[in-house]
Amino acid sequence: MLSNRYRLKKQEIKALKYVRSNSRNVLCIGDLHEPFCLDKYLDFCIEQKERFFITDVIFIGDIIDNHYSSYHETDADGLGGADELELAISRISRWYKAFPNATVILGNHDRMCMRKAQTSSIPSKWIRTYKEVLEVPKWNFVERLELDGVQYIHGEGGTARTKCRADMMNTVQGHLHTQAYCEHYVGKRFRVFGMQVGCGIDHDSYAMAYAKYGKKPAIGVGVILNNGQIPINLLMPL
Repeated sequence: MLSNRYRLKKQEIKALKYVRSNSRNVLCIGDLHEPFCLDKYLDFCIEQKERFFITDVIFIGDIIDNHYSSYHETDADGLGGADELELAISRISRWYKAFPNATVILGNHDRMCMRKAQTSSIPSKWIRTYKEVLEVPKWNFVERLELDGVQYIHGEGGTARTKCRADMMNTVQGHLHTQAYCEHYVGKRFRVFGMQVGCGIDHDSYAMAYAKYGKKPAIGVGVILNNGQIPINLLMPL
């Protein structure tokens, strides 16, 4: 956050922020899996937005968990479909208020209901859009986004270190909850990086019981600063 120890006027602070952010600075928020996201994760993301003079916000996918409609076994004591969805919408509204203009990369959990529709042979024309269902009219939902020579994907196809080398392109992704890193690969003619951004999931929630005895999740975000030139992982204090 910009310090006002010099007692700058409001318009002077605004001008200084503009000068400092005269390049694209991206905040990449990890998998939320609402309504099973840590409450403090939102505050952490807001802090990084102010700290790094963020110009663009990207959710890397799986903003919603859809546990009730999973193709795998669900918790018999968990919320029903309507209750889980309404709670997720309510919690996502906090994110929408904090980041009203954002791009959302579609993740495998986001697509769950679309997949169920396909399983039931329901044409896509019958299905409402993500922004309609989740009540986030200004968010843009896409499969993939490219900015400043960096591709942002959810990450079902493997790790960031593998994907960036396969595509020979700077790559930022989520999906793998236990990983948060950035690795650079330098060749004769090319230099690329692969970043895993971590996530914001509540590991103790019933929806994450499948990973109860696995590695703990890496709670964090990524920032990609100066027009895609400086990728940084930021892990949340726990």
